[in-house]
Amino acid sequence: MIAIDQSCVERFLRYVSFDTQSSEESASYPSTEKQKQLGRQLVEELREMGLANAGMDEWGYVTATLPANVSHPVPVIGLIAHMDTSPEVSGAEVKPIIHKNYQGGDLVLPAGVVIRAEETPELVRQIGNDLITSDGSTLLGADNKAGIAEIFSAIRYLIDHPEIPHGRLRIAVTPDEEVGRGTEHFDVQAFGADFAYTIDGETLGEVEDETFCADSVIMTISGVNLHPGYAKGKLVNAIKIAARIIANLPQDALSPETTSGREGYLHPHHLTGTVEEAVIKFLIRDFTIEGLKEKESMLQQWADKTMKTYPKAKLDLRVEESYRNMKYEINKEPRVVEHAVEAVRRAGITPIQNIIRGGTDGSRLSYQGLLTPNIFTGGHNFHSRQEWISIQDMQKAVEVIIHLARIWAEEAAGVA
Repeated sequence: MIAIDQSCVERFLRYVSFDTQSSEESASYPSTEKQKQLGRQLVEELREMGLANAGMDEWGYVTATLPANVSHPVPVIGLIAHMDTSPEVSGAEVKPIIHKNYQGGDLVLPAGVVIRAEETPELVRQIGNDLITSDGSTLLGADNKAGIAEIFSAIRYLIDHPEIPHGRLRIAVTPDEEVGRGTEHFDVQAFGADFAYTIDGETLGEVEDETFCADSVIMTISGVNLHPGYAKGKLVNAIKIAARIIANLPQDALSPETTSGREGYLHPHHLTGTVEEAVIKFLIRDFTIEGLKEKESMLQQWADKTMKTYPKAKLDLRVEESYRNMKYEINKEPRVVEHAVEAVRRAGITPIQNIIRGGTDGSRLSYQGLLTPNIFTGGHNFHSRQEWISIQDMQKAVEVIIHLARIWAEEAAGVA
């Protein structure tokens, strides 16, 4: 058993003070310049640890290397987290609260937000643990500043305990993961890892090697705008057409709020419009490419059916690929998941191999040749004011990362 001190929590509380919210509307990279403020802090901390090559490039990627402390060849392992927080809820002026020795029941936050135990079954497993939330006026930022804190704390521990064998470890902190652009300028070859892990999951013990396949659909409806006083028989309102298309979608299936497990969904998440033009943005998700394409075809059919009522209007439907299920690639090398599962066991935790009803940077990286499954952080209720994380689970995540580095080194030496 590895004893992890409070430095991980101290790091985390420091990182959440930075507002790193990314933006879906920005065309720049990173999408918000303020992400680099945390990036500069991270570079400084890495250099203070003695990682002389730590730096941040023009795109906001923070990278560094911990050299191997063994002489035999070991696969280079990457440890990856992201610095941005969700555009959906403010991450500015986060006021973290530590709830010591949780004894069950609801968590009532100062801003009036309530984390209800009956709606949050994970809380049952936290009796006696210390939980961190925001004050309820913002999200917390555990997604994914907890992952950064856990990686950095594990690196610090390995530096302080040279008796633990490990190969070369590459560290990366990416911007813009929350807006699906985290790997847009990531140079896999320059990063130089053989395998990698994102520390970006949730529940204690989870190792995730399967994600959604994901596309975005942008539907543009062109209407006919005229002075409303003289519009009879001529005006075609694009806003009303958009509303009818959304209203015609199935109400009891294919929605995030009605699906779980391996069920995919079709989710209208953004709507803007005028009489002349309206734009609906959809997220399309499924665990297979075939299921993805089926949902896109259904959406096209539903929209075309609605448009027949408005012969003067026009519809443009564009599909943009986001990411694909990492499972297809990760299956090519079972060790990358097996070692993560074994690291969880060595930390005294029952492993949970799970699917991600979402995606990570690892989804795209796996298709770029860097197999990258996902490991838990201990956080929950991401992207919301109800976000929370367990300090004890964070410490276990640090322990898992340390064991993982050791397992790869031991296997290469013929010990494991």
